Amino acid sequence: MSRTSFEIDQSVLILFILCCLVQKCGLKLKETPIKPIDYTYGPRSVAVGDFNNDSWPDMVVANHIVNAIAIYFGQNGTSFSTPIQYPTGNGSTPYIVAVGDFNNNTRLDIAVANFGTNSIGVFLGIGNGSFEKHVELSMGSSRPIFVILSDLNNDTILDIVTANYGTQSISILFGYGNGNFSSPTSYLTGYDSFPSSVATGDFNTDNYLDLVISNSGTGNVQILFGNQSGTFTNGLTISTSIGSRPNSITVADFNQDDYQDIAVANYGSNKIGILLNNGNGTFGKQVTYSTNASSPYSIGVGDFNQDNMLDLIVTNNGTGNIAFFLGYGNGSFAQARMYSTGAFSSISFALCDVNKDRRLDILVVSNDTGAIDILLGSFEGFENRMSLSPGSLPQSAAVGDFNNDAPLEIVV
Repeated sequence: MSRTSFEIDQSVLILFILCCLVQKCGLKLKETPIKPIDYTYGPRSVAVGDFNNDSWPDMVVANHIVNAIAIYFGQNGTSFSTPIQYPTGNGSTPYIVAVGDFNNNTRLDIAVANFGTNSIGVFLGIGNGSFEKHVELSMGSSRPIFVILSDLNNDTILDIVTANYGTQSISILFGYGNGNFSSPTSYLTGYDSFPSSVATGDFNTDNYLDLVISNSGTGNVQILFGNQSGTFTNGLTISTSIGSRPNSITVADFNQDDYQDIAVANYGSNKIGILLNNGNGTFGKQVTYSTNASSPYSIGVGDFNQDNMLDLIVTNNGTGNIAFFLGYGNGSFAQARMYSTGAFSSISFALCDVNKDRRLDILVVSNDTGAIDILLGSFEGFENRMSLSPGSLPQSAAVGDFNNDAPLEIVV
């Protein structure tokens, strides 16, 4: 099997995520066929980070079939190393990975949502690209299906937030700053809500982070308002329409008014929805954009055409493509531009500057082919499509510099 590697400067990654680019261009995609890297372990989700501190991005991928995560180390923007696997436990079925520094030692760590064993797995980074044996944090009977990291109580320590498919709830595990976490504090999302993702933002401008949840079962997004103690109160429930099945959510300021807005991928209605913040914690009526009969699965934000206006990317499950919505900077978006991923089921992605050209690139996980496709950004849009083939159905992936050698690696 072949291996393809790309370099990612972590400072550039931050610039891209903050959308600090200045040139405007069109968005075109030109595919360049490259033999894929076979990935035989069932990738489902991907995340990015510099795990070895070499300034190049690495990837971590969740492999739900073999109950493991896999790490690919970036090698100077031309290839990735042979993956290193870390088991997540028998029957763990890891779904989603997230990357952050849990013990404040400037080395990246990994959190994994283990759907099968009702747990969160924590891998503490050693700084050279290797990790300590994982520690499992029990989540009861929750079936965690999504995980994010954020500082919810303003103590400068990362906390863990999960969306729980089994108990119709979200849970918070507060970090202690030494790699350990509190027992989960849970908030119910409603009968048959089946929460599928969660994000953070300060929606009512009180300087405390709030939570927004996509409830796929009840067709709504739910906002919980945070306070100085790190606890949350029920805020708003906003319908995304009957049968919409909102599956993924992202937060950003789409109309440049300094208020956090919401974008949601409505899997059931083949649309994305935009909710613009009124500035007081309430939102305007949902405005929808069609994904052209595709089933939007994951949604994310970035400035892809370098015009200082935020755009949206959507992976479409079952249609072999991804959709781009170019933003106008006023909260509205152009109609979808569809691009092939070469795979039927594209379910997860990560954004970063893979090859250090100061342009945002996209890593797409396709769990039907077991491939990770890489779309390299250029002033023409996306110039090349490259593939890493981990083998059998990836679930999730992440990128980071795990071994402190400056190139970014991949964990699958």
